Amino acid sequence: MPKRGKSKSKSPETSVPSTNSLSRRDWLRAGCSLSTIGLLETVSRRPLAAAPIPNSDAGVYASIGVRPIINCDHVKTVLGGSLVLPEVMRAMESASHAFVQLDELMEAVSARLAPLVGAEACIVTSGCSGSIAHGTTACIAGGDPEKLRRMPNLAGLKSEVIIPRYSRNLYDQAVRMTGVKVIEVDTPETLAAACNEKTAMIYMLGINDLGVSWLGDRIPPQYANLGVKAVVDIARPKNIPVFVDAAAEGITNPDIYLQRGVSLVGYSGGKVMRGPQCSGLLMGRADLVKAAWINSAPHHSYGRPMKVGKEEIIGMMVAAQKWFERDHAAEWKEWQAWMQFVQQRVTTVPGVTTEMDEGPGMTLNCPTLVVKWDGAKLGISGAEVKKLLEQGTPRIFLGEGTGDKTDPTNSSVTVRSLNMVSGQEREVAENLTAALASPPKSTPANRSEIFPAVAGLWDVHIAYVCGSADHSFTLQQTGTQLTGEHKGEIVAGELHGWARGNEIYLRSAQRYEGNWLRYQFAGTVENTRMKGAVDLGEYGQARWTAEKRS
Repeated sequence: MPKRGKSKSKSPETSVPSTNSLSRRDWLRAGCSLSTIGLLETVSRRPLAAAPIPNSDAGVYASIGVRPIINCDHVKTVLGGSLVLPEVMRAMESASHAFVQLDELMEAVSARLAPLVGAEACIVTSGCSGSIAHGTTACIAGGDPEKLRRMPNLAGLKSEVIIPRYSRNLYDQAVRMTGVKVIEVDTPETLAAACNEKTAMIYMLGINDLGVSWLGDRIPPQYANLGVKAVVDIARPKNIPVFVDAAAEGITNPDIYLQRGVSLVGYSGGKVMRGPQCSGLLMGRADLVKAAWINSAPHHSYGRPMKVGKEEIIGMMVAAQKWFERDHAAEWKEWQAWMQFVQQRVTTVPGVTTEMDEGPGMTLNCPTLVVKWDGAKLGISGAEVKKLLEQGTPRIFLGEGTGDKTDPTNSSVTVRSLNMVSGQEREVAENLTAALASPPKSTPANRSEIFPAVAGLWDVHIAYVCGSADHSFTLQQTGTQLTGEHKGEIVAGELHGWARGNEIYLRSAQRYEGNWLRYQFAGTVENTRMKGAVDLGEYGQARWTAEKRS
């Protein structure tokens, strides 16, 4: 948890490019009322101890036919991020009543936040991904308008970013979108060898002292010698900036990554800090942070589309300040009590057991309950429980659900406390217990041992919501079980599934850069043709047909 501390006095190095400082008199001249000034000052100083959030008012969502959810999963953008602190909302509403010059505003915010975390400068960005994109651009083009306006044409510019293999992730697309070539490395030796005149930056995930990244992944032992300090020790003599992606962490006082010598670090504002969902922080070396700001909106550069407004800028500033005033121990204790309540209720169902996981200490972690059972005995799998609660009233989104119709034996669901509101633990306990104690009757899985002959090579056509693609399956068959390869237009991956009666199910995962493309094909077989629907995860649904080659 972050240490508490007083802000240091402003120094020239903490500012971001501007025309004039923003004084109280400037606020008045801009038309901002004394009450607005007073509110901003009050919000910035009022102590916060586990500030309660009222239960969601569903009216605005219900008016357009959208049902709110109880979030027992991670802080996910697709689920709305986190719940914004009331103090942050008040500050944002107040900020909406006046005009300001954004360069001046960002300079003032930098002067307020940078000393608090021991940074030379700090800007508010459009989420941590915005920080990554702006930071990468700053390392490529600096503050040269001619170079900034050329991007993503990197001819004659630094055009490579080095990433340790364990740090590849779905968010490093914010690095690749600038047009750079990613160089993966495995060891300090390969890292040192990869550094050259083309290297713009080294990007890596934030790693805590237990060797765990903010994604919740423990760093493989073979990469233990590529931690933050080891990377900085190699990069610094070569004058190569190091960017740490600490999206889901809370900032510390002083910032632990800047203390270790990194050049830039990015944080998400809409996760544990409970700031605006579309906000983030970029902090670190003054020259690079200033260049990142020049590259971002309101300036007409590569980062113009990644805009943050005056309201988000003020909201992020207040959320960061409040992070150091919140009673994190009290929050943790309350989360524990919620999970214990759910634990006591669900274990009244015969055959249900639980494990309490409180994680390795990363700030995204929270008391988490894993509920386990034999789905064959209870008559419902983990995947079915997860889906049932998502469709119920109230809608409850749980974490991972294991076990499905074809193999329900080792079933489980995960309940996370981080995004819950006081009182919701009762609704979660009641609905989860009911689903396990009296599961609805479901259509039994197809257990037929009669299977179509599908081994061989198939030409597959996928029709997306917009556009289409031609893929291929190479299938091997042992009875009802299928294995093989799914080849896309660019990448390929292993294929697993089954065929029973006239039904077929196939799943595959194809790695591309730092992400996985996952497919679940379900459909029917008729002689040398197959057809059905394909689940693309976050990319939606599509239709597929396949024809067997002679």
